[in-house]
Amino acid sequence: MSTALARDLAAIVGAEHVLEPAPAPYLADGTESRGVSGAAAAVVLPGSAEEVARVARWCFEHRIAMVPRGGGTGAAAGAVPAEGQVVVGLERLTAVRRFDPLHWRIHVEAGLRTGDVHRLARESGLCFPPDPGAAEQSQIGGNIATNAGGPHAFKYGVTGRWVTGIEAVVWPGELVTVGGPLRKDVAGYDLKSLLIGSEGTLGIITAAWLRLIPAPEAALPVAAVYPDHEAGCDAIEAVLGSGLQPAALEHIDGEALAVSAAAFPIALAEPGFMVIAEADGDPEAAERLRDELVSVLGDGALAVHAPTERRDVEALWRWRDGVSYAVAGHLGHTIAEDVGVPVDRLRDIVAQTAEIGARHGAPGCTWGHAGDGNVHAHFMFAPSDAAGRAAALAAADELVALAVELGGTVSGEHGIGTLKREHLREHTPTGLLELEQRVKAAFDPLGLLNPGKAI
Repeated sequence: MSTALARDLAAIVGAEHVLEPAPAPYLADGTESRGVSGAAAAVVLPGSAEEVARVARWCFEHRIAMVPRGGGTGAAAGAVPAEGQVVVGLERLTAVRRFDPLHWRIHVEAGLRTGDVHRLARESGLCFPPDPGAAEQSQIGGNIATNAGGPHAFKYGVTGRWVTGIEAVVWPGELVTVGGPLRKDVAGYDLKSLLIGSEGTLGIITAAWLRLIPAPEAALPVAAVYPDHEAGCDAIEAVLGSGLQPAALEHIDGEALAVSAAAFPIALAEPGFMVIAEADGDPEAAERLRDELVSVLGDGALAVHAPTERRDVEALWRWRDGVSYAVAGHLGHTIAEDVGVPVDRLRDIVAQTAEIGARHGAPGCTWGHAGDGNVHAHFMFAPSDAAGRAAALAAADELVALAVELGGTVSGEHGIGTLKREHLREHTPTGLLELEQRVKAAFDPLGLLNPGKAI
């Protein structure tokens, strides 16, 4: 070890688990494509919750800031460190401490990948519903720390809804547990919910109890194409107004569809706007709901695609997952924004995203979780076009302001990290910001837990 810091940390976790100097992959997250990267004094990889606590205690005593890190898939630079900070990677905490399929619950460590939790549940006929992107890279601790969402959050809710207990390291290096393998708990303040979505600024999550449900026996998607966004948004509101409860309710606007339609499982003529809904449940209930969705979505649609074979269903969702890659590859690069608006303002933000992009000279498009009003907007430019990048960044800033003006939020599911701190400051009343700062000070009086993030 070349520094005293690295030697002390090595005494806790072993020399092979202290990386100094910090390797480049630990200095960026999912925002690296935006040119965001950082620096760090070292990376430490504890092998247990107790080692995390000892590392945190040492860092607190030596006034060294820590950046908790999961799979590095975050979209707000929440895991990007700064000079002199220590990255605390949770990737070695992968144990399944307890699995009780008969009680629909599982106790896992923070470094277990989301996809592994999905598979463990599925092998016992159960389901862990949260489905944020990058399930094979993202980790449960990071999903909880960002309160990650996904397409099926429309019916099943975001990650926090499925967490009944959290183990975390808090000031001054104490390992605590809030909640547990129980379904109801109203004793004291809801500290569990404070830790959920706190982006590592209040504590370092080391393990969690997760709630499971019986896996739906069938999942049947319906994709409907409309001539324009007005007709598509009418269809979305018709689904909501009908009282139907699809598992997912997605949209892809005309610009995004234009650059990705060639890969769609069937030929699309004159695509202008797409809505994807999914019916799930037992086979009979799923088929009945699918038929009702076909009826509602079919009104005014140019085409309706309702696959029933598993390979065709999987092909549809693979295409949906690939829309972002198609858009990114159209001009070579994008600036992405994640905002949320009331569902009845979805048509406004879809239309105005295109207008904002055109005005700035950075073509804009949207897709996302329409049923939640959660919009992912992308402004496209060529990688070598510095003026195009600046235009896309300006367009993204204008979009965030528009979302707030429409009664929405600066982030629907990606969090604040460092990328959205100015947006949060600009669009949040001073009293609320001060309240959040007091909460932060109570949990982290020295400001050493992921400083500069989230608030």
